[in-house]
Amino acid sequence: MLTTLHPVLANAAVYAIENATAEGKTTCVVLLLLSLFSWTIIISKIRQLYIARRATKRFLAAYAATRDPLDIKKRGEEFDGAPAYALYERGADEVLYHLKNNPVQVKAGAPVVSVGEGNTDHLARANTTKISNSSFEAVKVILEEAAAAQAMSLEKGMIVLSTAVAGGPFIGLLGTVWGVMSTFAGIAEKQSASLTAMAPGVAAALVATVTGLLVAIPAMFGYNFMVTTIRHITQELDGFATRYANQIEHAYVDNRDIEDKIAGALKRHEPTAPPQS
Repeated sequence: MLTTLHPVLANAAVYAIENATAEGKTTCVVLLLLSLFSWTIIISKIRQLYIARRATKRFLAAYAATRDPLDIKKRGEEFDGAPAYALYERGADEVLYHLKNNPVQVKAGAPVVSVGEGNTDHLARANTTKISNSSFEAVKVILEEAAAAQAMSLEKGMIVLSTAVAGGPFIGLLGTVWGVMSTFAGIAEKQSASLTAMAPGVAAALVATVTGLLVAIPAMFGYNFMVTTIRHITQELDGFATRYANQIEHAYVDNRDIEDKIAGALKRHEPTAPPQS
């Protein structure tokens, strides 16, 4: 049955296109260009999302195996294409900057206020160089900006698919209505209302609607799949950002009680006793 349908469909399409008006052909060209952009986005985004999910899975496994939230950065490991790694790298760079330029010196083994996961307790007590809470606020801002930037990168180009889904059928319908209008205007001029006179124009007009649907249907399936995948990745990214911030705060932020901070400051500023003769 398919072998008989294909020639019929092919012949109908060729017949309709051959008899299409200039307006109908223009509409089809516009729809074909929209389809080209749509398929370009579909192919590139599928590749991007595949790499992102695969690289993120490897990065999160490597991160879960570390005790130090900056360990991956210190070892120089890279996970290109992983949104979580891009966020991690920006956060690690900011923490290292404050550790170098705005350090807070504490005694080894100083009491630690638990704010994150317990697997960094030993590291938190061993670190003698930390950052202040104000510096940590700057780190959190960087993490929020990085998360937003990665989400925007994942969603880039999706407007083309949504336009193809919403606009494709309407552009096709415009071409069809325009073609039918031209057909009836021609029939009125010729004063001939036979089916033979109407068929070429109507068939040519309907090809615009068919083209619009052929553009919109693949874009709709691709858009729904990608939106779901992007939502999953961004939720995973937000969860990692929260976890990462908690572990940085636990390991590298000076969370001592205010009394300990005051005592440490006073001790640093105590006048040294003059040497005895």
